Amino acid sequence: MHLLTPGSVRHLLSFLILFCLLKAEGQHDRERNAYRYLAEGKVEKARNELENGKKHFDPAEKAFISTLCFLEEGKVKDALAMAREAVEKGLPFERFLAEPHAMLSPLWKNQEFVEWKKERNPSLLLHGPMIGQVTDSSASFWFRTDGACEMAVEISGHSGRRKVISKKENRFVAVLQIDGLLPGTYFSYQVFINGEPYSDPSREFGFRTFPSPTEGAKFTIAFGGCSGFVPENEAIWEVIAGHDPRAMLMLGDNVYIDDPENVEVTGDYCYSRRHSRPEWKKLIGKTSMHAIYDDHDFGMDDCVPGSLVDHPAWKKKALQNFARNWNNPEMGGGEQNPGCWQSFALGKVEVFMLDCRYYRDLSTQSMLGPAQKTWLKNKLKASPATFKIIASSVPFAPGIKPGSQDPWDGYPEEREEIFSFIEKEKIEGVLLLAADRHRIDLRKIKRPKGYDFYELVSGRLTNKHVHPVIKTEGLIWGYNQSCGFCLLQVDTRNTSPFIILEAYDFSGVLLMEEKVLARDLQFK
Repeated sequence: MHLLTPGSVRHLLSFLILFCLLKAEGQHDRERNAYRYLAEGKVEKARNELENGKKHFDPAEKAFISTLCFLEEGKVKDALAMAREAVEKGLPFERFLAEPHAMLSPLWKNQEFVEWKKERNPSLLLHGPMIGQVTDSSASFWFRTDGACEMAVEISGHSGRRKVISKKENRFVAVLQIDGLLPGTYFSYQVFINGEPYSDPSREFGFRTFPSPTEGAKFTIAFGGCSGFVPENEAIWEVIAGHDPRAMLMLGDNVYIDDPENVEVTGDYCYSRRHSRPEWKKLIGKTSMHAIYDDHDFGMDDCVPGSLVDHPAWKKKALQNFARNWNNPEMGGGEQNPGCWQSFALGKVEVFMLDCRYYRDLSTQSMLGPAQKTWLKNKLKASPATFKIIASSVPFAPGIKPGSQDPWDGYPEEREEIFSFIEKEKIEGVLLLAADRHRIDLRKIKRPKGYDFYELVSGRLTNKHVHPVIKTEGLIWGYNQSCGFCLLQVDTRNTSPFIILEAYDFSGVLLMEEKVLARDLQFK
């Protein structure tokens, strides 16, 4: 046996990081690629990418990046003219009030822009509200504002107005929690900004609390991944919202940052353009949002950053940028074991969302790291839920990406350890969800000593890049003809609980359904 010394481990980590940085960027557009050059102060390279890049592009977004180029060159008058052109082409005006603050600030000081802003009279609420952290008795509201603001929420039938201040040190993001709600109940709510009511007739301001853990209920969970910014595909968020999911699971590659060394700058840009989309707002204002990252939001394509908490140095910054832009429940294992893993109970369903990147290490053959793996085992063993959903950013099923170590195929011992633990402890009701593949797959993983595991993979929410359906032994059904999403139709109200697994195409046409009974996920 050959043991790795600390020096050789650092050497290996450096090589792996460099390898990740040199890999092809995959799902990107000209504007994001140009912005990344701007983040490095390379204006000419940014302009060249805008004009000559081979990726798809959006005219409005191109004008936005061109505005930033002019600002970086100190040409504020040209920047203002380009900003007007961007808005004429459909860019939300609020984009010029959000991120990136450092690049946009010279525009804000221009008197013509100040007058234009008065004419437009935009809301101080730039992004949100985003519902999250919903339980059977509480909910949280996430906001990003134009400067420091007092944000408040009143919930129908619930006394009092809860308030929070958005502050500069948190990039004017604020989260407000309200407790003492009834389980399984619909609540409408009113948002106030500096004491004044906020309204948007195009959106529903209401949500439903989760059922209590002992209550049988019927509800919908939506999930998917691989949602690079493609303006013509953003309509999918409104289609998903039309199904009224109680929760939405975002399983990674949510905005495609791919810039770990400048993650706060490029990350806030990537999140800002998604959070500004009207279709996105229609989903997040009524559905409890839960997110994990994958390689493109955390590091680079297929990144293996190693098991150390503080190395590479960008790890914690990537996690902080992620946490600031979502409204997640408590994540990870505290300061000593940071990460994005999390769990929540929705009636008799418990969801365990995994962090498959922060501690990924080929030398230790672990994707999760010891702290997260212990957490998962303990939570699974203690869970009284009828259905236990393990949501991974990459698929468990063997052979889904031939020759690659990026899915769980690269960590077969750890995968077997988790599966064997489920069988040893007789943990029933486990269902696997994943994303990463730019297609939709339903597979069954055969297990000789227990029940077979169903795995539903929902990739390509908005991406243009397509992956072929791989025909493995466990493939039940696969689809890659359009963007799409998946739903779990849960019914635990009677003595025979079940989940119907559903797949939909981009326009909302039902493509596949598979009914899984609780007794199908039990030991004989």
